[in-house]
Amino acid sequence: MSHSAQAKAQYNLNKLQKRLRRLTGQAVMDFNMIEEGDRIMVCLSGGKDSYTMLDMLKHLKRVAPIKFDLFVVNLDQKQPGFPEHVLPEYLDKQDIEYKIVEEDTYSIVTDIIPEGKTTCSLCSRLRRGILYRTAKEMGATKIALGHHRDDMIETLFLNMFYGGKLKSMPAKLMSDNGEHMVIRPLAYCKEADISKYAFSQGYPIIPCNLCGSQENLQRKHTKSMLAQWNKDHPGRIESIFTAMQNVVPSHLADTELFDFENLKTGDVIDGGDIALDKPDIPNAPVNDEDENQQQQADVVTINLS
Repeated sequence: MSHSAQAKAQYNLNKLQKRLRRLTGQAVMDFNMIEEGDRIMVCLSGGKDSYTMLDMLKHLKRVAPIKFDLFVVNLDQKQPGFPEHVLPEYLDKQDIEYKIVEEDTYSIVTDIIPEGKTTCSLCSRLRRGILYRTAKEMGATKIALGHHRDDMIETLFLNMFYGGKLKSMPAKLMSDNGEHMVIRPLAYCKEADISKYAFSQGYPIIPCNLCGSQENLQRKHTKSMLAQWNKDHPGRIESIFTAMQNVVPSHLADTELFDFENLKTGDVIDGGDIALDKPDIPNAPVNDEDENQQQQADVVTINLS
């Protein structure tokens, strides 16, 4: 590679890193994910998303005006072929507290689920319970997961198509046992950016199919649909995520979310009824990422560069 090509590659990598740091910081600020004195349990699976999340949180810890601690937890579920040496060797070089939790959930799942059936649901429930228990034992105030923007959009459509709910994967929520706050610092980050960054950093990626279970076909089909949309209609994915941040309850149909029953003549809510007007919809989705990122950066009060 020529010197100019190397310089260009380094420039693009720096730009990518700054974008991921900026968007992570923005999400943390918008949802108040991290507070003074927090002790955050970073769940590291060995995949590209969780490695990148750990990198972003370590940087944020260095530059944030508040003090908080990080520690890493990995759950070794004893799947056949799991390279149990990879994460300890990596984490030993990171100067960070970590714990490898060994629980043979693989045997439990294979004993209960018939061969050929999807094991993901039971496996996830077992994993979640173990992580909650570990967080309590280690005094965590927050649990950080590596889900990103694309995961949230996919979940939105999965719930609409198969669950009949307008519901996604929140950036911050209370755990189902009511004891822990779960955060997703990569909520504003694109999977494509995370993939490029993880590759550039040379993370020791552990494959996610070691258990041999069937891939979630519903999620696979939804992911494929969104990828095709993004190819055919650049900017559509950005518009969908923006829509998730601009909900208008009075213009939907949930009587629990908006009091339609007591809506009276003369009450103009969110622009009123424009059913007879020409829809004010752009011909194409807005796709000026740099301008949008700059607007977001103007809001961030933490120096993330």
